[in-house]
Order: sequence, then C-alpha cells, then structure tokens
Amino acid sequence: MTWAVNAFQFLSKGGPVMIPLILCSIISLAVMFERFIRLHRASGNTDSLMSRIEGLLALGKSADAIRLCEVEGTPVAQMLASGLSCHNASLAERCMEEYALKTMPELHKRLSILDTIITIAPLLGLLGTVTGMIRAFHVISTKTGLGTPTAITGGVAEALIATATGLAIAICTLVGYNYLIEKAKVIISDMETYGTRLVNILSSGEEENHEVKAVGA
Repeated sequence: MTWAVNAFQFLSKGGPVMIPLILCSIISLAVMFERFIRLHRASGNTDSLMSRIEGLLALGKSADAIRLCEVEGTPVAQMLASGLSCHNASLAERCMEEYALKTMPELHKRLSILDTIITIAPLLGLLGTVTGMIRAFHVISTKTGLGTPTAITGGVAEALIATATGLAIAICTLVGYNYLIEKAKVIISDMETYGTRLVNILSSGEEENHEVKAVGA
C-alpha cells in the first residue's frame, strides 16, 4: 500500500485540476471495461455457426437453425435468426437490415464518452499547467518569493504533473477506444458478410424449389 500512498501524494501536488482528471480516468476505465466485456460476448465463431445453419437448412430444419442462432445469442446470430424467421430471401434481407440498424448503435454505446475524455483530458492538463505557472509567477512577484525557491518549484511541479496526467489519460483512453472501435467494426462486418451469405443460401433454396416444381409440372 506504500506505492498507493506515494502515488496519491504525488498526484495531489498537481493542484485542483487533478480532481476532474482523476474522475476522467475512473470513468474511462469503467467504460472500457464494460465495453470490452460486452463486445467480447458479442463476438463468436460465426463461421462455424454458419456451417451448422447451412447443414440444417439443407435438411429442411429451419426451426432448428433458428433455435441454434437464439442459443448462440450473439448479435450476428440474432440477426440470422430474424432472417430465418422470414418466409423468403427478399423478406429475410429486409428483416436482417432492420435488426442490424437497431443493433449497430448498441455496439457503439458509450464510446462517445471515451472520445470526449480523449479530447478533454489534455485540455484539463493544459489548464493545470496555466494555473501552476500563475501560482509560480505569483510567488516570484512577492517580496519573499525569491527567498523561497521551494514555493516557486511547487507551482512548476503542479503545472508539469497536471500536464503529464492529462496526456497519460488521453493516450491510454485512445488506445482502448481504437481497440473497441475496431472490435465493433469486426462485428458489423460479420453481420454484413453472413447476412449476405444467408440471403444467397435462401435464394438458392428457392431456385431449387422452383426448378423441382417446373420439372414436376
């Protein structure tokens, strides 16, 4: 626990601007952790799922394919389930598009908070720099200022600590933000890819049924 006490004492020298900076860091960590868990659960082995769906559809077991998607529970699987619940390929495409449009904002939920922190943290650090330098120059301007160099360095330390903290928070948040954005993009890309693949499978099935009916006639 000594390191925690030392860290607190060090950060407290950054002045009052450290309070919003610490709040930014706590919010950033909380959002990144929550989004990481959510997007990790939203990911899955969709290629394997799609192969199993194709096998079930080939056997005419569309109800089993829907149940399989619902059990999987990922956004891609739920989208495929909504498509399979429709009666033909054109309707399935529309159903999946509607589900995807409803789901995409959920994948990006709270990421705007991280974007805001990336912008505001360095600005708060800059504000701390200004207030710290004002404090240092104020000490210099007093009669006893030049005789107390530690008071002057205190203001400079406040400026540097606030700046460093703001930049550190922004950098760490930017790394997490970019990772989460890419994770969401991969899921959205999978929704587009496997949605199109399902439409093609359903279209092929409909064409085969029409050919069988034509031969029978």
